[in-house]
Amino acid sequence: MSLSSLADAVGAALYRQVGRANGRVQRHRPLAVDVLENETGYLVVFDAPGTGPDDIQVRYLEGTVTVKIDRFRQFHDGYEMRFPGRGMELEGEADLPGDALVEPDAGTATLSETGALRIEIPKHSAIDDGEIEDASTAEDASDTEPGTDEIPIDD
Repeated sequence: MSLSSLADAVGAALYRQVGRANGRVQRHRPLAVDVLENETGYLVVFDAPGTGPDDIQVRYLEGTVTVKIDRFRQFHDGYEMRFPGRGMELEGEADLPGDALVEPDAGTATLSETGALRIEIPKHSAIDDGEIEDASTAEDASDTEPGTDEIPIDD
């Protein structure tokens, strides 16, 4: 083995380790999230790129929306993994305001083609006032934004 090939091998090994460390950091850093509110409900938006609907778990418990993502790294024929830097297991959570009265069973979660996870949770008063249509009486899924997939919300 020449000095040049030894240096290349060491460099490649270090590069892979840096990528793995970066993936671990992502695993422990929460997902970016926005919490928005209007008269009828809350909208919680997480960045979840590179995921599919089957990769995501959404839970609502005592005022907190929790998201867990276990995504899969796609293989690409003819390419070798040089830098495995994306975390495969990601988590995030968002707290609703302390005085929020919501109906989590009427909530919906959708994932866009660009990886935006949108969780809509109606306020309790909106359900009582009839402003929000019950999911069981909704006309059809064609109202869903194109390029989105629905995800169940557990409570």
